[in-house]
Amino acid sequence: MSIIEEVPTGPPAADDGRGRAVPHVRLAIVGTGFAGLGLAIRLKEQGIEDFVLIERADDVGGTWQANTYPGCQCDVPSHLYSFSFAPNPDWTRTYSRQPEIWHYLRDVATSHGLYPHIHFGHELSAAAWDDERQRWNVETSRGAWTAQLLIDATGPLSYPRIPRIRGMGSFKGKMFHSAEWDHGHDLTGERVAVIGTGASAIQFVPRIADRVGQMHVFQRTAPWILPHSDRPTTRLERLLYRKLPFLQKVVRGGVYWSRESFLLGFISKPNIMGGAEKIAAAHMRRQVKDPELRRKLEPKFRLGCKRVLISNEWYPALTRPDVELVTEGISAIRGNTIILADGSKREVDTIIFGTGFHVTDPPSAQLVRGRDGGTLADRMQAGIQAYLGATVEGLPNYFKLIGPNTGLGHNSMVYMIESQLNYVIDALRVMDEQGYAEFEVRPDAMAAYNAQIQSKLPGTVWMSGCASWYLDADGKNTTIWPDYTWRFRHRTRRFDTRAYTMRPPVEVGAPAPVVA
Repeated sequence: MSIIEEVPTGPPAADDGRGRAVPHVRLAIVGTGFAGLGLAIRLKEQGIEDFVLIERADDVGGTWQANTYPGCQCDVPSHLYSFSFAPNPDWTRTYSRQPEIWHYLRDVATSHGLYPHIHFGHELSAAAWDDERQRWNVETSRGAWTAQLLIDATGPLSYPRIPRIRGMGSFKGKMFHSAEWDHGHDLTGERVAVIGTGASAIQFVPRIADRVGQMHVFQRTAPWILPHSDRPTTRLERLLYRKLPFLQKVVRGGVYWSRESFLLGFISKPNIMGGAEKIAAAHMRRQVKDPELRRKLEPKFRLGCKRVLISNEWYPALTRPDVELVTEGISAIRGNTIILADGSKREVDTIIFGTGFHVTDPPSAQLVRGRDGGTLADRMQAGIQAYLGATVEGLPNYFKLIGPNTGLGHNSMVYMIESQLNYVIDALRVMDEQGYAEFEVRPDAMAAYNAQIQSKLPGTVWMSGCASWYLDADGKNTTIWPDYTWRFRHRTRRFDTRAYTMRPPVEVGAPAPVVA
């Protein structure tokens, strides 16, 4: 159920080219996580009110609205994981948990007057570029718009990935992904299988271990786990941040630069990671006394090649007598029985997948059609790529926020998001000041940019030999930004028209003039 009534947004309805009268807006923004809300705030700051936010859920928050599994927590310090233009002096922990981050985003949406622009329960079903009218036709599960610009702000952690296991359809118990946690299902006393040992699993497994009857944790690859420095913030800290806002800015800056310094070990001197590996190994030795279990938990890759995980609770949970770590591969599921590759079996009542998301192959890419009628998925067949992680050849007036090669292994994604927001806002300024109605990134500019990105990846820790969700099916890293984040901020400070084909408005039926 929507928090607000649907409010017509933008100018009167216009013909969508198929004889239907639908509302027309300047920008249609898909998603209300950090990226979508942040852009909406920046638009309002510029006096732009002609936009809609399209959201499939019943509230804002994106991944922080969807992921409600027990123990869900951010692995970036709280002061850095928030908008620079909307600081929160009242974080109760140094690393915020899901409910508090979700509350922050709802509060930001309320305080900046965003709710009247949001249409909840609208899942994107199609978006097609109308070349003659220089606009997007946007279809959702509950309505339609035309828009001059389409902004995909859905983020890379939007579509849960569930592995295909032979016989899954025969399972008689409960089965769900951690991002779609079934809070109505009682795990008390149940035999539970957890498939996956990534960032979500290391958080929820310790929180449910004392409730279940027996837990089998299926591990394909042992992750590196560093000790967690999370703690409650003090009342004095929160008071100082409220009374002296500049103090929180100083702390935020210190956290940013300290995490930025981690990058040296990721991009140019992977051997530096050896020190962190020793800390992680000592952390495991302190918490896991059984040598056989330690052997199963020892990572076989360089720290940082996969996402670096932090927890003080994961290892103790695995040492419980009612928790089993299973490293044998799953062969099939038959009824309530999980059959392993060695022929052994585990009887379970519930299966919980902690298997991540469709990052390099988002299903939404099949819904977006560009100038030639081809989908974004078609353009991704040789690997997902974009210019500055934002614009794609063949898709005019389109921005993908948190797109290809903008992900981080060391710092806050909010910083990267704000950098892209600067780029979008400046693009609107250029269009307004110079009278353009349309932009499209030049193929040569996009190709050169991505070649540059890929040239920086060999020799980095992310390409040191492990299989991670940073890599696509061909082993190409299309996820990580392989440089300092301040350099990305520098590159996105201005909309560089030389990388684009710019077009002024044209009359319907007239050929579109091109301004290179």
